[in-house]
Amino acid sequence: MKFRDRAILVTGASRGIGAAIAKAFAAEGGIVVANYLTNAEAAEAVVAECRGLGGEALAIAADVTSAEAVGTMAARIAEEVGRLDVVVNNAFAPYRFDPDNRARFWETPWEAYGQQFEGAVKAAYTVSRAMLPLLQRRTGASIVNLASDLVTRPSIPYHDYTTAKAALVGFSRNLAAELGPLGIRVNCVAPGLVYPTQASEATPEAVRETLIAQTPLRRIATPADIAGPVLFLASDWSGFVTGQTLHVDGGLVMA
Repeated sequence: MKFRDRAILVTGASRGIGAAIAKAFAAEGGIVVANYLTNAEAAEAVVAECRGLGGEALAIAADVTSAEAVGTMAARIAEEVGRLDVVVNNAFAPYRFDPDNRARFWETPWEAYGQQFEGAVKAAYTVSRAMLPLLQRRTGASIVNLASDLVTRPSIPYHDYTTAKAALVGFSRNLAAELGPLGIRVNCVAPGLVYPTQASEATPEAVRETLIAQTPLRRIATPADIAGPVLFLASDWSGFVTGQTLHVDGGLVMA
């Protein structure tokens, strides 16, 4: 199995895309650390599924925007797992992809941008910084950050969310340049609309059908569709790839 004896931290892993990513790593023999914020029951259910798929797993609660909480999580990973090969920064601030009720630019306070920056950029910064000593001990370590194809094609202008994800792409490129000489790769996966998730449940069917009609592969992504590209960027198969953003949206964006 591709990730046997390799340890992977997935933030925001109790549901949606994060849960799908955690289970995909487990199916490849990985040791999965499923980070979550509050829903311990859901996180433990993901851990049980990971074990059922043949991997090892444990759940750790931590607010990924808190340096203290993430530091405690890093210490626990070091003690209980002893290593870390991959970090997947998937957690983000709560958001609803609701085009009918979204805030227009003139209705969006600066504080909304700040909340999304905290969830996207600060979280990735805090986790990456805390986990760096563990990653440096391993050969071929990798960080994968979850961005969005809205950065390239803002089909619906979710101003605060998309701006924060654009900043995350910039952060990731700088991190790739800095950490490359240390043997650590940093890349982004940029999904299109993923359905069903808690964030996309408010997206009307008519909007989903419009996106499907514009997408060459003629469907909307599921959480499982995002997991494979994340595993690719975390694996040795992409060992000479860093600083890149891989769009996973059925061809909606061809950059």
